[in-house]
Amino acid sequence: MKIRRITAGVAALAAGALVLTACTNSPTDEATASTPATTTTGGTVTVSETNEFFSFNPSTANGNTDINSKISLATNSHLYYIDDELKVQHDESFATTEKLSDDPLTVKYTINEGKKWSDGEPIDADDLVLAWAVFSGYYADATYDDAGEVISGQPYFSYAGSTLGLGLTEFPEIGDDNRSITLTYSKPFSDWEVALDLDRPAHVVAKGAGLADGAALLDLFTKTAKGDPAMPVDNPELKAVADFYNTGFDYTTLPSDPGLYLSSGPYIVSDVVESQSVTLVPNETYDGDLTPKLDQIVVRTIGDPSAAIQALQNGEVDVVSPQANADTLAALEAVPDATVHQGLQLAFDHIDLNSTGVFADPKVREAFLKVIPRQAILDAIIVPLAPDAEVLNSVLFVPAQEDGYAATVESNAFPQFTEPDIEGAKALLAEAGYDGTPVRILYNVNNPNRVDAFKLIQASATEAGFVVEDQGDAKWGSRLGDGSYDASIFGWINSGVGVSGVPQIYGTGQASNFNQVSSPQADALMEELISTIDPDTQVDLQVEIEKLLSETYTTLPFFQSVGVDAVSSRVVGIDTYNPNQNGVWWNVWEWSVNDNA
Repeated sequence: MKIRRITAGVAALAAGALVLTACTNSPTDEATASTPATTTTGGTVTVSETNEFFSFNPSTANGNTDINSKISLATNSHLYYIDDELKVQHDESFATTEKLSDDPLTVKYTINEGKKWSDGEPIDADDLVLAWAVFSGYYADATYDDAGEVISGQPYFSYAGSTLGLGLTEFPEIGDDNRSITLTYSKPFSDWEVALDLDRPAHVVAKGAGLADGAALLDLFTKTAKGDPAMPVDNPELKAVADFYNTGFDYTTLPSDPGLYLSSGPYIVSDVVESQSVTLVPNETYDGDLTPKLDQIVVRTIGDPSAAIQALQNGEVDVVSPQANADTLAALEAVPDATVHQGLQLAFDHIDLNSTGVFADPKVREAFLKVIPRQAILDAIIVPLAPDAEVLNSVLFVPAQEDGYAATVESNAFPQFTEPDIEGAKALLAEAGYDGTPVRILYNVNNPNRVDAFKLIQASATEAGFVVEDQGDAKWGSRLGDGSYDASIFGWINSGVGVSGVPQIYGTGQASNFNQVSSPQADALMEELISTIDPDTQVDLQVEIEKLLSETYTTLPFFQSVGVDAVSSRVVGIDTYNPNQNGVWWNVWEWSVNDNA
């Protein structure tokens, strides 16, 4: 038996673009030495993942889940990626990112000559402009009410990240070679280095919207004026493009049209079995430096942690990243010839309350937060793994960020909701005239930690007089923001770089703001935040933002998540714990198999 545990501490939390996770306190230890394995090119690695794959476009609010993002990482070339030390790495075998000026901030992106999609179409400025159009919100002319609902105009693209950063740019300058674009910002932008990336193929989106090709799409973008919410303009062609982009890549099986799963990266999807598996094989047209070493990667959906660990034990899978709890960790440590990595994730579990329906009255929202037994949730889920863990009292910082965390805990409204206040909740419900309308709670029914949290909340809320309706659903991610529930229990996990994750999920009208929280004062501070370079000032602004958000009574953090993965000895290339949204997948092109195993 070879057991090796690697633990890692994590400080960052509110950073970068975040993704939904099926998702916390160990000291940092050095990994024990191991004998280097002999590797050969070829072979199959089978990976167990908790969530079901359902979209080839993880950039949309609907498709933005951890598994969709991991498949995208393996099957696309990127302008950058985040390594296991949370550092930005640029893939210069694919493209270059060059800052031309600080004042005004000017950045040039150039795709290397000869780069192609897996159907042979060149990757060029058409594709970069499409990504810019989506990520910038340039054409959006929607106006929102105080609850975050659209009352006029169109948001067009449903981008999961924040549009505030690239929203500071005007239409790109396109290079004469049609392989580059240059962006000029009206203000400084702290996250410029990770602002833009290659996204979906422009020629596929164009055809899906009824246009001839990527050039026709670029022409549409060029002739369309910037969106103005004060004077919204009906644009059916642009609406068709956005509609296809938003939903046209959502599939739970392999599409009959290969254009919908084109690759620009090391691997390409060869098969999808609904709710069961995704198979990746090398992309034969790929010619970059991140050369794949395996013949095949099979990704199996196994929601039950016990079943995933049993599959590892039986040799049916080689890599598992199950929901972490005491039973999970003990079971993993009993698997022969496995390396176990454990550490704090860049993730936190929480509950969000919609600001409509039964929770339209802030008194009812406050009453519901009063019944949530956060300490009991922590004790049941995290303390067995991390005895010194405490209830998390921030959605923007973790305790390791001592100055920011201490300052925000002193000013925000979260600490008062550590233990249930049943009588206080009853009094607020009486003032609000609560009539027994059910509170529908959405969560991942296949995630045991979320099930435990729901049951604890349900029991406490019922005691205060709330009627709670169980909306546990394996397809919870696709329902977020659709109005079919009143509260949702899930986790956010991020890349570990930048501050754009703050407006992404808390900015009014942002596509990942699923519970439609809206604070005009916080919005103004978020705009200031993304244009602030000084780290200390960023902390101060986030403290102010969090105070305002906490007083809306629309969200409540539970705990910072513990992460765990285990890797069979036959797999080479997964050597460290990665706390961000990509987990073990961050260097998938380096994976190989041990020919002596």
